[in-house]
Amino acid sequence: MHETVRHWWNRFGPMFAGDIRRQRVSRMRGFRHWRWHLDEMYVKLNGEMVYLWRAVDHEGEVLESDITKTRDKDAALIFMKRH
Repeated sequence: MHETVRHWWNRFGPMFAGDIRRQRVSRMRGFRHWRWHLDEMYVKLNGEMVYLWRAVDHEGEVLESDITKTRDKDAALIFMKRH
């Protein structure tokens, strides 16, 4: 039974989490005190150094994330326009 639940969660959990995150963001945008910022880190992924871009709200919750090979204005603007 526990393995069945784990497999179910691994398959559908990210989908549910994404829906919950999108609903939370759409509700929070109506509040004046809601703020978010763009966070960028240089991390190693599969032996290659890449840039991790994250949109983080004022509570520290990660709203969206993306990985790029370059760190420039174009990469940041593409991330911001997409999310």
